[in-house]
This record gives sequence, structure tokens and C-alpha cells, in this order.
Amino acid sequence: MDIIEISNLSKQFSTIFAIKEIDLTIERGEFFGCFGPNGAGKTTLLRILTGQLEQTSGSASVFGVSVNENPIKIKRLVGIVPEFESPPSFLTPEEYLYFVCQLRGIQKAKVKIRYWLKFFELESRLDTICKDLSKGERQKIMLASAFIHEPKLLFLDEPFINLDPLFQKKVREYLSKLISKKVTIFMCTHLLEIAEKLCSRIAILNKGTIVADDSIDNLKQNPSESLDQIFYRLVKDDKKMLRNKNND
Repeated sequence: MDIIEISNLSKQFSTIFAIKEIDLTIERGEFFGCFGPNGAGKTTLLRILTGQLEQTSGSASVFGVSVNENPIKIKRLVGIVPEFESPPSFLTPEEYLYFVCQLRGIQKAKVKIRYWLKFFELESRLDTICKDLSKGERQKIMLASAFIHEPKLLFLDEPFINLDPLFQKKVREYLSKLISKKVTIFMCTHLLEIAEKLCSRIAILNKGTIVADDSIDNLKQNPSESLDQIFYRLVKDDKKMLRNKNND
């Protein structure tokens, strides 16, 4: 079953295409990684799929719901960790998670909040407002707010940013468990070493277009090639092709 369907999708800012004519489908239970250089269009694509940004042309749907026609419904169904967002500075971690639970109509909110505060080892920070937390602690709260309602689809933009290696491992193990339960994950990250351990399929974007879409094993030129090496090779080859095209 296709959870995400994208057809001929483009987003133009003035004269520049952030993404151009993208076609993509993502099935239930896939751990899908979306990678690319800065400015490749990864975050733009994620923002369109989560109803935060309207495309210029083409179509996209999540759980069969058009991202334009009913973005609120999509936001209720998914968990989102944006790249640059922190919990409200004037709330404590517990207050913010309680707000999220109220917004999402979560039953037994106190039990779930206690679970995630313990998971991220934030029990000692209960009376600390979010502006006084470290960057890593604020990232933990954003992850908890995305996980707490147990969505069947997660959109994660740089989820491991500011986390120390211990919590990178802990979150990685949790995400792997979700995949075993047929949860679908769409992740953008520059941490390719972590992504290689998680993703069942990847797409590499460059200058707004998809230059590769397959499993990591299928994209390898040899068995020892890492995801880092695949990424560098494909982006370099794509840039070379663009230069040759422009010279022609």
C-alpha cells in the first residue's frame, strides 16, 4: 500500500525551482531516506508533504489525502520533527507535552508524558522552561512530541541533530522497532552513517531533481561502497552531467 504518492511535483520560488517534476511513491513500512546537498530541495519536499507549503504544480497525497485539500487531517495523522523548531520557550517540557496531548486528544496523557520524559532522561528538568534547556534537550522534546501519539507515519528532518551518540543510538533503535511494526518513516538527514543503518530505501536529490531512488544495496557499485561514497559519486556525476549539458 502506497502511503505517500507524488506526481510531477514542482515548487518554484521566483525564477528558481526548489524541486522540479518529482515522481515518487513510498509504501507502508518503508524507512525512506531523502538526501542531498544544501539547497537540493529536501526540506521543501517535506514541507509540501506535511501541508506547510503549497506546491507550484503537480500533486501529492498522504494516506490518500491531498496535501492541498486537507492539510489539517494529514497533520493529525502524522508525527513531524522540523529541522529548525524548538518547543515554546516559556513552557516546561512537561507542559509542552501536555499541550501536545490535549491538541491531539490523547488518552492517559500523564502516563505517556512520564514515559517519554523518562525515555529521554529529562525527569530532572521538569521545572526548567524550554528556553533554559540545552539544544540537545530541546531536540529530545521535539522528538517526544512527534512520537507521543504513536502515528503510522513520521516525517523527520534532521532528527539526530544535537543529540549525543548515546541518544542517537537510543532513537535509532526506537525507529527500527517502529519499522518492525509497519510504521512508515520519511527522513531527511546529512548524517549518512546513521542513515545507512536505518534506511530500506533512499532518494538522492540534487538541484531539485531526483538523481537516484533505490535501496542502498542496489545503488552500490561494489559490496564495500558506503552510503557516503554512493552519495558523493552520484552528486558528483550529476554535477558533471549538468556542466556538460550547459556547455552543449
